Amino acid sequence: MENLLIIFFRTLLLYVVIMVIFRLMGKREIGELNVLDLVVFIMIGEMAVVAIENHRDPILNSLLPMAVLLGIQIGLALISLRSSHFRKMIDGKPSIIINKGKIDEKEMRRQRYNFDDLLMQLRTKDIDNIADVEFAILETSGELSVVKKSKKKNKPATYTEPFIVGGQIQKNNLKKSNKTEEWLRRELEKRGYGDIGQISFCSYQDGEFYIDLDDEK
Repeated sequence: MENLLIIFFRTLLLYVVIMVIFRLMGKREIGELNVLDLVVFIMIGEMAVVAIENHRDPILNSLLPMAVLLGIQIGLALISLRSSHFRKMIDGKPSIIINKGKIDEKEMRRQRYNFDDLLMQLRTKDIDNIADVEFAILETSGELSVVKKSKKKNKPATYTEPFIVGGQIQKNNLKKSNKTEEWLRRELEKRGYGDIGQISFCSYQDGEFYIDLDDEK
């Protein structure tokens, strides 16, 4: 009977501890978890199971590693907020599966993504005709984002590609949009933004800029 009570209270305690840890790790949907989050979640879950099964061992033996994992996850998350290169290394980057109405079979093979996956995810977006799709982007979470073809003549559908994130110019996105870094700096200076390091987010879509300054600078 005593062992059952110990197991009961350990389970209750670990449940509360894990709930607190997950809250401290931030609000993210399950489908949006990156590799780092997933590894931490799995390891914490395994530690909780071991702590319940080995109820004679001190509970601190399990709580301390959980706290260490929480510290690692929060620390790396803060680094990823500051560094786009680190963020891409952890999360990867989105892949364009359909580009201007054309399926990119090479990118599909690279992502080990087949036509059944593509059609299934298009159906979840209520799209029953692939000919209606201008862009289909496989996000880092595994979800497919879709931009439909524009119904207006002479106006192709577009989607937001950031030119600046966290004060850093996204050269690949500039290249995809046939723009140069010199052009971007010139256009920003015209609008009174001489210091790119102060810009938190900048995008250019349909001939218009969206610029948001970093609140901390």
